Formats: sequence, structure tokens, C-alpha cells
Amino acid sequence: MPHGESWFNLLPFYKQVESLAAYLSAPVNDEGLTWIAHGPIGVQHVFGLALVLLLLFLIGIRAVSGIGDPQKALVPEDKLTTRTFVELFVGTTYSMMSDIMGKKAARFFLPLIGTCAFVILFSNLLGLVPGFTPPTDSLNTTVAMSLVIFFATHIFGLKENGFAYLKHFFGPVLFLAPLFFVIEIISNLARPLSLSIRLMANMFADHQVLSQVGGLVKWIVPVAPMVLGSLVCVVQTLVFCILSTVYISMAVAHHEHGEEAHH
Repeated sequence: MPHGESWFNLLPFYKQVESLAAYLSAPVNDEGLTWIAHGPIGVQHVFGLALVLLLLFLIGIRAVSGIGDPQKALVPEDKLTTRTFVELFVGTTYSMMSDIMGKKAARFFLPLIGTCAFVILFSNLLGLVPGFTPPTDSLNTTVAMSLVIFFATHIFGLKENGFAYLKHFFGPVLFLAPLFFVIEIISNLARPLSLSIRLMANMFADHQVLSQVGGLVKWIVPVAPMVLGSLVCVVQTLVFCILSTVYISMAVAHHEHGEEAHH
């Protein structure tokens, strides 16, 4: 397929949605360039993310139906099914989180980080399907997810520590407080930027490599790039979730304990 197109272009209402998105994006010049996209507005990532969410919804329904009988649900299945896949995925995510922030906090934040893990992984893997592009190769998608983590970090940091949470922005020494404040603000603002650009750049590059190789060897499945692409999909999901867990863990930690230990 031509660059920038996918199977979604075959939908009868695709052009209408694209025109509406272009109208709402408020182009800054006559060529249709926008301040965020620096190019013609596209909605491939919107349709891709909608497909991923629909797929995850169906997987969730299937997994829940598999544990309808509590007695049978206690016994692990001896083969890989939708239910066992979900259990392994959630269990692995919880184990990773509990190693970073403890079991209590991991249980509380598992819905947030687990949702990110599912959405990012399946969005990444969608790019391996011929004729589709990964929603995560768009900065619009990755920025939205990074902002959710950013606001959750500071909201729960304030909720857990109150005004004591704000003290660490000013550092331990009063006369250096303005300098520490500037550094902390820049550091915290850089987090969502780093999360979003890292994920977007890696998935964009991975999809471009796979597309170019696929164009050179038509009708042949490029096994090596597909395997490498799958590894990139998993690693980028892991990196996003680990960093998000670390940021939240640092925010909800009791800062007064750290200050007492420092003194």
C-alpha cells in the first residue's frame, strides 16, 4: 500500500473522518500543515487505536467467560488460551510493578499500568500485520498516554504526601531552593516528552524498516525483520511501563522518610 495508507482507507466513511479531523486541527497555512503534525493531518492512528481497543474488549470478554465457574477457575489450564494469556500477562506486569513499588502500591496501580501495557503492546504488534500501521508511531497517541502517566504521578503524589510532596521540588537547602525548583520542573516536564518520543520514534523506525524490507521481497514473509520487530514491540512496552511505574513510585513514596534518613 502507498505510504500513509492502510486497510482503513477502504472504509466508506474514512474520507469523511479525515476531513473532519483536518477541519478540527486548525491548519496554520493553506497547505494543511498543523503545528503538531507538521504535515497533512491523518487519522490512521485513531482507527488503529479503535481497532486495538475493540480487540482488547473482545479478549477481555473471552477471558472473563473462561472463569465463569469459580471451581474450574482455580485450576490452571494445561494449554495456552485467551484466559491463560491474560493471566500470564497481568501476572508478569504485577510482578514487575511489585518489585519496584511494593505489593500494596502495585495492586492499586495495576489497572493503570496494566491497561497501558495491553494497549501499547497490541498497538505495537498491529504494525507487524501487513497493511496496518501501529497507532504508537504517532506522537498524538504516545503524548496522550504519557500525559495520563504524568498527571497520575503528581495527583497521587499529592494525595499520598499532601504538601510534603511539594517540598522535594525545592531541595534540602533553602538558599538553593530556586535552582532546585527550576531543575525539578524541567526534569518532570521532560518525563512525558521522553516517554512519548521514545515510543513513537522506535515504533516509527521499526515500521519503516519492516515496510521497506517487505517492499523489496514481495510475496515472501521477512522472517528476521518480523522477529526483530516483535522484540522491539515487547521491549518498548516494557520500557514505557517500567519508567511509568518508577515515576509513580517515586511520587507516592513518603518523602519525609527520605529526608529523615538523609539527616
